[in-house]
Amino acid sequence: MKWHEVREHFPHQWLLVEAMKAHSVEDQRVIDDLAVVDRFPDGQSAMRGYSDLHRDDPMRELYVLHTDRENLEITELRWLGIREAPP
Repeated sequence: MKWHEVREHFPHQWLLVEAMKAHSVEDQRVIDDLAVVDRFPDGQSAMRGYSDLHRDDPMRELYVLHTDRENLEITELRWLGIREAPP
């Protein structure tokens, strides 16, 4: 589904979605196709749902979003791996 279709089908709701097809442009993640995984009554329970699924399968590209957002603006985070020095 496209974001505008999701917003039409699930107005004013917190959703857990999965990016089925996505790409990066500069520092933005562009979601070309997404699937609704679940609906939630509030953002806090949506984040719990995200945490549970992410723990089980961290390779899935999951997002918690509210359909009142007209456009998806997802900033891509770059993580720096910092390890403790060996003794």
